[in-house]
Amino acid sequence: MRLSYLFSMFLVIFIGCHSSNSKTENTMSSKVNIIFLHHSTGMSIWKGGASRVAYKIFKRGDVQKWFSKFNKSNGTDYHIDQMNFPNNEGGYGWKNYPYDYYNIWVKNEGDKTFMNEPTLELLTKKYNVIVWKHCYPVSDLLPDTGKGDMDSEEKRIENYKLQYGLLKEKMKSFPKTTFIVWTGAALTKENTTPEKAQLSKDFFRWVKEQWDEPGDNIFLWDFNELETENGLYLKDEYAASPTDAHPNKTFASRVAPFMCQRIVDVIEGRGDISSITGE
Repeated sequence: MRLSYLFSMFLVIFIGCHSSNSKTENTMSSKVNIIFLHHSTGMSIWKGGASRVAYKIFKRGDVQKWFSKFNKSNGTDYHIDQMNFPNNEGGYGWKNYPYDYYNIWVKNEGDKTFMNEPTLELLTKKYNVIVWKHCYPVSDLLPDTGKGDMDSEEKRIENYKLQYGLLKEKMKSFPKTTFIVWTGAALTKENTTPEKAQLSKDFFRWVKEQWDEPGDNIFLWDFNELETENGLYLKDEYAASPTDAHPNKTFASRVAPFMCQRIVDVIEGRGDISSITGE
């Protein structure tokens, strides 16, 4: 009877330590490997506004510097790296919109790369935390037709919702991995129309208010809010220029630490109660 009781207690402890929240409620006693998947907008934040020349010389952005300082001050071992995704080395194309994540991670899932792009089966073997995003053309939306199609590359909310729904199911199938999704990068007023800007705002409001759910392994970083300050457009003072929707150096250097803080909050179990912008 005593041996049976001890064995039961061991199972409770073992299962508790390996629950789906184990990565989120990190004890800070083990290494956490983080990968940031991005394109040019993400690289601007990764570099924290550093010039291209400086980045080529030092090869370390403000994000890595921030984590190095944090680890030294807190005795943690959070290692972050970055990757162009899709990287286009296999000819996939320089596209990182909802269809593309769905296409690579859901439609073509498996233990082999798809057109040289890593699937979630491969990424989750290497990384405890996966941060992913879209570049600003994600906000160049067309009106819905009333017939959503998960296999369509057309940028419509009805398609995005289907693709995001399947992506959520896929990410939840890896409960030991934590995912942090950026809300979409916005366009400047000069680069869009009020109608398209409103559609973009509507979709990412849906992502925050309906798609995201507390208690699971998926979290958000509200980049869209930082860029727009609850408006419809990337603010001109935050843009590279009125016609270039990349973030400028000043904005990038200001918000890069917010992304870092958001990642730490999620790792350390504060993802559902801390600021979604990381401020």
